[in-house]
Amino acid sequence: MKRRIAIFASGNGSNFQRIAEYFTGDADSEIAVLYSNNPKAFALERAANLGIPTMVFDRARFYNTSDIVNDLHARHIDWIVLAGFLWLVPENILQAFEGRIVNIHPALLPKYGGKGMYGMLVHEAVVAAGDTESGITIHLVNEHYDEGQVVFQARCPVLPGDTAEDVAQKIHELEYEHFPRVIAELFSNKFPRRE
Repeated sequence: MKRRIAIFASGNGSNFQRIAEYFTGDADSEIAVLYSNNPKAFALERAANLGIPTMVFDRARFYNTSDIVNDLHARHIDWIVLAGFLWLVPENILQAFEGRIVNIHPALLPKYGGKGMYGMLVHEAVVAAGDTESGITIHLVNEHYDEGQVVFQARCPVLPGDTAEDVAQKIHELEYEHFPRVIAELFSNKFPRRE
């Protein structure tokens, strides 16, 4: 029986698509569903084009009901991947999938993490601070933003004159290269640390 993966995304969905394509035809794992808190997320269109079922929910349904965790169980989900999902995961999902929820953050945690630190806001902060490197952090998810166990980091240089957009492009390349592979290694209980 294949390992069934649910992906949560709030926006464009480029990481979702990369992960879905990576696991297409995989003998052991499949992307079973995309969940989104944003009915206008382009990720939903990507999922439709890939033939992957979707579910859209609002804040009240996510935090005040058991609808999402019940749906995850009904779909026999084994792992949850957050790919640009901006809400804190509620306790009922954390408990049901303890140690089986993974997220990617576009910086080298613990720097530039926490509530409100996502997307271009992170890259702008890196450039404003004059950092000479940035990168990605893949980590397990707990009850706090960006504080779960780090399982992988990859780095890239931030050069003099780089804009936040330049940094974003470098980070996207790292995400596309590493996130699907690290997810697959997590499934195999391999915990790479950094590159």
